[in-house]
Amino acid sequence: MPLNLTKIAFGAQSFADLESWYANRRSPNLTTRYRPTRWEECIGGSLFWIHQHNLVARSEILGFSETDNGRWSIDLEPRLIPVYPQPKRAHQGWRYLKGEPPRDLAQGEEVGDVLPGKLATKLQRLGLI
Repeated sequence: MPLNLTKIAFGAQSFADLESWYANRRSPNLTTRYRPTRWEECIGGSLFWIHQHNLVARSEILGFSETDNGRWSIDLEPRLIPVYPQPKRAHQGWRYLKGEPPRDLAQGEEVGDVLPGKLATKLQRLGLI
């Protein structure tokens, strides 16, 4: 099973901002200083985006390529797939996703009001959700 990565959607004020990053782009990518050590296992996995302390969407990882300035580009599928929100603490850079990834939302499925990430995390620790 491929590995998944997480990344905070820094600068996105709303989910619509995150969607606009993918609009009309043939090959979206994410530039990072270091390539993951387990990069080969990540190909075919997904990059999950964190927004307001929740995993909210994903995009498949197509590959990794080195840029001219020595950085690495994580090449992504140009499609953003909404997922069922799952609490996730914010972090700097990217991280491997531990545990079971959240499921994709079905076409037209609404999640209703999403609990704030910090509250959802506390309830999850108590075993209430």
